[in-house]
Amino acid sequence: MREEFQAKMLRVYCMETDRWKDAPLYEGIVAKCMEMGIAGATVCRGLEGFGASARIYQPHPFSISSNLPILVSVVDTEAQIQRLLPHVEEMIAGGLIAISTVDAIRYFLPERDEVGDGQP
Repeated sequence: MREEFQAKMLRVYCMETDRWKDAPLYEGIVAKCMEMGIAGATVCRGLEGFGASARIYQPHPFSISSNLPILVSVVDTEAQIQRLLPHVEEMIAGGLIAISTVDAIRYFLPERDEVGDGQP
């Protein structure tokens, strides 16, 4: 089945080394999303990027450590994103938060009784 709706997307652009308490920032954001019942969150590691510092961040072939860009993307209702925002603002020390309106399409399997297979 398919459901179309308007939603909000919150994106947090940060770095791999950014921390919240004793864990990576992105882990803290995902944990807070789960705690709050947010529909879902995805973390992506960038191959390369730059920000306000105008410094390019990319992996170095002879280094065992890196500081690559991280993107945390969250899509949910406007109300849920507005509830989440103050918590994310508290967590982030440097980076960028972007919020936009999106047209969302969710695909899901129908419930058994909606299929019309005659089963109770």
